[in-house]
Amino acid sequence: MTQQANLDTATKGLDPPFAVVDLDAFDANAADLVRRAGGRPIRVASKSVRCLHLIERVLGMPGFQGVMAYSLREALWLAGKWRDTPLAQTDILVAYPTTDHAALRELAADPAAAQVISIMADSVQHLDLIDAALGIDHPAIRVCLEFDAAWRPLPGIYVGTRRSPVRTPRQAARLAAETTRRPGFSLVGVMSYEGQIAGLGDAPPGNPLKGGLIAWMQRRSGPELIKRRSSAIAAIRAITDLEFVNGGGTGSLELTSADPSVTELAAGSGLIGPWLFDSYRGFTPRPAALFALPVVRRPAPNIATLFAGGYVASGTGTPNRLPRPYLPEGLKLLGTEGAGEVQTPVVGKAADSLKLGDRVWLRHSKAGELAERFQEYHLIRGDRTERTVPTYRGEGVNFG
Repeated sequence: MTQQANLDTATKGLDPPFAVVDLDAFDANAADLVRRAGGRPIRVASKSVRCLHLIERVLGMPGFQGVMAYSLREALWLAGKWRDTPLAQTDILVAYPTTDHAALRELAADPAAAQVISIMADSVQHLDLIDAALGIDHPAIRVCLEFDAAWRPLPGIYVGTRRSPVRTPRQAARLAAETTRRPGFSLVGVMSYEGQIAGLGDAPPGNPLKGGLIAWMQRRSGPELIKRRSSAIAAIRAITDLEFVNGGGTGSLELTSADPSVTELAAGSGLIGPWLFDSYRGFTPRPAALFALPVVRRPAPNIATLFAGGYVASGTGTPNRLPRPYLPEGLKLLGTEGAGEVQTPVVGKAADSLKLGDRVWLRHSKAGELAERFQEYHLIRGDRTERTVPTYRGEGVNFG
């Protein structure tokens, strides 16, 4: 059977819109991430999954260890879900700083959660905020410092994500010394995310010149980062011991695993295989998460209009944030409408064969954000559905 026939057979009792996760593709993607990590453990980036069952599935696989949460409230929720289970000691790193005073108070009041959750800081002001929220005599809070991984080849040129202001080994050592000096804080780790490599494909379709420029940038950015990050970690380790040094993302596992200062990697999007990750030379994730929309109109030859579909990804607001038709092959979005809240026209020769009620399968541009659109994922294998599980939205929680 073709892939589309398998998908349609596995979900024949469902009325679209709905979303599925192909377990064969998901598991194959997980195995490929482990292969690319070269023996370093991978911390699961929950932002790219947002489904408790799938996060737990990955944590049960060899090569994965710990979770990178995107919100302190999410970390508290996960720790509570896993209490009194075999996952109770799962290390949870909150990848972004928090200003949520209520969540900080909840963390400080929960000794079990405080033992497994680490929060992010990249300035003394973050420490001051925590002291203000909890009082200066608060219980020990586990802290991870974020180190800037962006590339700055010349003054005024910044290539990468705008994250931490801590860029030099001296700045890192200064913040580490201040963190360890202050009561109520335990410095346990360092994180740096090389977004200009991990999140930027070097083979954009139809644009070889852009791909060449990206590859050129990445070849120069990587060695500079390894040298600078290694020096920073050495400076911090001269002040205090560290439990972990986290780096990388799905697109940079090979580079980051070559950095001797890094003890673990992070990845999440590579499990799902959204279409933005088709544009890397070095690896090709299988499309694991798909969603189906029904044909509700045939306004003209070679055009079929689907119900809903405006699942636009966060980021630059450019066309590469739109979902893409996947099956049947030969469809694309109508440029004058794109993907809409209530309707999404698709065009192409394949549209002529579509009838009212037929399904069109699409892929999201990014990974975890699809879970914000659906309450459940139908987990399929081949031509059958194995089970249906809730997404974060289906669990009744929202952390973004």
